[in-house]
Amino acid sequence: MVNIRKILGSTNGSTSGSTPAQPAGKSPASKNPASVLLTMTAIGGMFMVFGLPAYADTGETVTETTAVVSERDTQTLAVSANVASLSATRDAFTATTPEELVVIRAEAARAAAFSSYTYRDPGPRQAGDDYPFRGMGGLSPLRYYAGECVDFVAWRLNRDAGSTGAPWAWTWSNLTPGGGSAVSWRSQWESRGWPVSGTPVAGAVALTDYDHVAYVKEVYGDGSVLVEEYNYGNYHSYGQRVLGPGSVLAFLYPPS
Repeated sequence: MVNIRKILGSTNGSTSGSTPAQPAGKSPASKNPASVLLTMTAIGGMFMVFGLPAYADTGETVTETTAVVSERDTQTLAVSANVASLSATRDAFTATTPEELVVIRAEAARAAAFSSYTYRDPGPRQAGDDYPFRGMGGLSPLRYYAGECVDFVAWRLNRDAGSTGAPWAWTWSNLTPGGGSAVSWRSQWESRGWPVSGTPVAGAVALTDYDHVAYVKEVYGDGSVLVEEYNYGNYHSYGQRVLGPGSVLAFLYPPS
């Protein structure tokens, strides 16, 4: 702690810690007013200095922080030359053309219609329709799918052979064992040596476009034929139509 007495003594010109003797005939109040004022001012200043904190914020810390932040903000990113030289790689895909979309949609619709079709009663039986397996699901007793063109024609070949019930004269196993689809019927006929001709006869099998077979009911003088069929665009139902000359790919004569 500061020795106030020493400071006061120093101010009065004394070098010792004791109070100097007063001259005779003078009291303390008779001291020089200016000296007293100077002394009090010095003492107050000392107390103010002692009351200050041990450190002061000079602004250097803030300046340093600002400099660091500023330096960070101005940093740049160096990209390797190897990275910069890379190029995008794209798969070799091409857009589907409108024409291709039409074909894709048509195939999908046909597949969906075939797979989702459930066999049902096709309605009142039309004149001439003697097919006994109409409305049946799965394989018929002839071992073709019921309601298909091939099963109807196989039935007609049996009927013409006088076989209208089991045991059947013709089934898949001895008529077209190499394949049940109409697309394979001609090759099955040819492999057995059964007649295949371009001349129509009643009772023959007419092989038409779209891998379809029909039964020839009548032959007209101009070469056109009246056929009976199942499942020609009418959802496993019976129908008749006339086919002009040259519109039948081949006539498969009844097997013997």
